[in-house]
Amino acid sequence: MAWTFLIIAGVFEIGWPLGFKLSQATRFRLAFILMAVLSMALSGYFLWLAQRDIPIGTAYAVWTGIGAAGTFLIGILFFNDAASLMRLTSFFLILAGIVGLKVSSSN
Repeated sequence: MAWTFLIIAGVFEIGWPLGFKLSQATRFRLAFILMAVLSMALSGYFLWLAQRDIPIGTAYAVWTGIGAAGTFLIGILFFNDAASLMRLTSFFLILAGIVGLKVSSSN
């Protein structure tokens, strides 16, 4: 269950930079800022739950990796961020690190 909590935490980790970005592009600024704050709180809560059974270094690396990789993909897909070969290679290295930490985990 700890890994499920960690994945949920990572998804909410994507929510707060997305909320901040959307608050800049719409008249619903306050609503998206509140979404960002709620995402931060839920992300932290689910990370806390995951860390009961997953070592802190593993949990933190996976959490930030999911957040970084997910936000990167959203930037490319929805905000026309650059998708150069080097950026995509780096993205896949983050994914490889997340998978490697999970596979090597004893939990």
